[in-house]
Amino acid sequence: MIKIAIVEDEVMYANQLQDYLKQYEKENGELFEIAVYTDGDEIVHKYRSQFDIILMDVEMKFMDGMSAAEEIRKVDSEVVIIFITNMPQYAIRGYAVDALDYVLKPVSYFAFSQRLSRAIGRMKKRETKNISVNVKGGTIRLDVANIYYIESQGHNLIFHTASGEYEAPGTMKEVEDKLGKLNFFRGNKGYLINLTHVEGVQESCALVKGEQLLLSRARRKDFMEALTCYWGEVVK
Repeated sequence: MIKIAIVEDEVMYANQLQDYLKQYEKENGELFEIAVYTDGDEIVHKYRSQFDIILMDVEMKFMDGMSAAEEIRKVDSEVVIIFITNMPQYAIRGYAVDALDYVLKPVSYFAFSQRLSRAIGRMKKRETKNISVNVKGGTIRLDVANIYYIESQGHNLIFHTASGEYEAPGTMKEVEDKLGKLNFFRGNKGYLINLTHVEGVQESCALVKGEQLLLSRARRKDFMEALTCYWGEVVK
């Protein structure tokens, strides 16, 4: 499911965008979860990187779309932003907040669907490199390359990363299903290890950023085969 925010203070346009999204869903087999905000300050308040795409009106009463985008970019570098405006000169300013595109009012379905397809394409490419993790107080995006390993503790997961540790509810199977194709491998029932950060294997332990992670007898052979295969691909 793709999470989309509409930030638009004109009811007519907000309704039109929702109708366009529903039409796009039917035509392209996508599934959207849509939230509507009537001003920039509404979406900025307690923003937690919860959206994949934001359709942002530029001219609004309390906080304009450009200012809202600047605030959002301080905490979320990945969300795809498309500006909705009747002033094409805002397209140039949009580069400053890494906006993907803009749609001119009055909005035609054809122009809108083209921009939306481009946004979904960018978002899906990023999905292979980032995962969203529900932590206490909200959601964060983690760059997969910066995850060293994931540890299971009861009903929670501890993400050990370059920027620190993050605790989130979940099971090892759920996260393994997400990351198994991205060079992550189970060392034992309690650790999912990013092979990119394995520095070596010593005394039945994988060495990861100075830590020794025990490899269980049942998984050791498969882990070594996966690691050897990965190292071989890196050398090539």
